[in-house]
Amino acid sequence: MSNPGTPTFDQLRIFLAVVETGSFASAGRKLNRAVSVISYGIANLEAQLGLLLFEREGTKKPRLTSAGEAVLAEARTVAVGLDGLRAKVKGLLDGLEAEVSLVVDVMLPADRLAVVLRAFQAQFPTVALRLHVEGLGAVAALVMDGRADLGIAGPVAAQIEGLERCTAGSVALVPVAAPDHPLARAERLLPGAAREHIQLVLTDRSPLTAGRDFAVNSPHTWRLSDLGAKHALLREGIGWGNMPLPMIEADLVAGTLVRLAMPDQPGGRYRFSAIHRPDAPPGPAAGWLMKRFVDLGNADDGGQLADV
Repeated sequence: MSNPGTPTFDQLRIFLAVVETGSFASAGRKLNRAVSVISYGIANLEAQLGLLLFEREGTKKPRLTSAGEAVLAEARTVAVGLDGLRAKVKGLLDGLEAEVSLVVDVMLPADRLAVVLRAFQAQFPTVALRLHVEGLGAVAALVMDGRADLGIAGPVAAQIEGLERCTAGSVALVPVAAPDHPLARAERLLPGAAREHIQLVLTDRSPLTAGRDFAVNSPHTWRLSDLGAKHALLREGIGWGNMPLPMIEADLVAGTLVRLAMPDQPGGRYRFSAIHRPDAPPGPAAGWLMKRFVDLGNADDGGQLADV
């Protein structure tokens, strides 16, 4: 059994051009080659592979054989891969990062993150992205130890020295509970009422702020490191807690959660900052990401709520 040879990339380009344009003459015009060069390239490719790729007899236009159909998919894969390699190398030569590591605060609205990353993919198709989602001081910790090039951090980062930062918007935090929770069923909440019930609190996994409490009003707390788990427990009626408004808007409409009118705990604005290390300024792709988050954050409405 004979083994096939190794076709050149130029032969594969000619093959794909003939398939895409429908004729040797059209492929020649697309590639700015003589028809004889196109025909010679296809003949050499067929000789390398030991297969007939086109039916030429009894037809005005070359038609793929069954073997040609099978080869077509692999040829396209090779062409796409090589084009991607060339684009990545060009980006590296131009100073573009091969990979960007981004860490975002768990409070950042998911829709905003998706919009930014979708645009990032279109703008920088050759740049790989490593995404981390963390809470409180853990965002700053990843940036400070070099595991993330850029962070979108909450207000905790403003208290940490050694970081460059710029404002990147905010999100409303509101106190909520399940409709059958005593705080939700009360006709009027008096100051201090929340202290009698379990508060679900997002805890910090970072040593930067270990042991510190943020927006804790009740001596009875359950501490969770996952915002999704907190959301689920709130819906089950286990305690009350502050949640980012975009994450629970559907619950408020459906009635699975109720916004609490607490005179001493009305909620507040949770403000974001784009952060990076002074000795590691963002490259072109990371800098684009930072600007995008900042620009979108500038449209946030501060409303009537004070900062948390």
